[in-house]
Amino acid sequence: MSKPTTGDFTKTAGWLDWYTGPAKPTFQLPAGAVDAHCHVFGPGAEFPYAPERKYTPCDASKHELYALRDHLGFARNVVVQATCHGADNRAMIDACVSSGGKARGVATVRRSVTDDELQAMHAAGVRGVRFNFVKRLVDFTPKDELLEIAERIAKLGWHVVIYFEAVDLPELWDFFTALPTTVVVDHMGRPDVTQPIDGPEFALFLKFMREHPNVWSKVSCPERLSATGPKALDGEQAAYRDVVPFARRVVEEFPDRVLWGTDWPHPNLKDHMPDDGLLVDFIPAIAPTPELQKKLLVDNPMRLYWPEEAQVHGQGA
Repeated sequence: MSKPTTGDFTKTAGWLDWYTGPAKPTFQLPAGAVDAHCHVFGPGAEFPYAPERKYTPCDASKHELYALRDHLGFARNVVVQATCHGADNRAMIDACVSSGGKARGVATVRRSVTDDELQAMHAAGVRGVRFNFVKRLVDFTPKDELLEIAERIAKLGWHVVIYFEAVDLPELWDFFTALPTTVVVDHMGRPDVTQPIDGPEFALFLKFMREHPNVWSKVSCPERLSATGPKALDGEQAAYRDVVPFARRVVEEFPDRVLWGTDWPHPNLKDHMPDDGLLVDFIPAIAPTPELQKKLLVDNPMRLYWPEEAQVHGQGA
């Protein structure tokens, strides 16, 4: 049954709704695991979608997100502002405030944001801003405006999340390396996994991380990157094999600078909607040891999003 889009909105034709009734993961997440990349959509009647949006999703509420968190075995979430909400962060902030301290947020802001607004976001749990360079999702924002925002949020101890496609890294390199904060790359910079892992495109991304110790990467979204699958459906325990070597390379070379998230509710998927329980079962393929799993799922996201607690637990700053 199709999931609703409430308010005065019509869902994008062909939209794939998030998966109903996901499996219970076979892989048991370590205690305190963080889903470090997920979204909320509306509900549209309460938090309207932005006029400038490039898509209109089905609703995906904080209640549904947190029910999934508990079902999968996560302890916390990082809720990333979805592009369908533009720079209206109310749905994301409401999700953070409603979480009882179990969620942090990543916002989208414009140059016009005031210091008071940034402080209010910080109090609500926001710890970063997202700059999106995927041309089909957002309109272009001048780089001087983004750099100005980055310099302002650096004073709050926030970081910048960047979303781009691998072919665009060469032209964005100088801008990314000028950012004055920790920089978190979404989904490994979307590599073309049909290319060799030792080919020039992925080698450039690894060089980017190697030469800039402030750069982290999310090793998430195999369902977006995979060309040959198999898909995380119907109990599949060896999903997205073609993505594994890329994600595992990043985890093993940069174990202290990687994050993982479900990407629920999976905006703009075209091919299939994965079972989120089976997505969790992808993790041991890319982080094969308990030590790597704890870094990826607990220590690293806690250090970035809950540093005050990470220090208390002896993980260092």
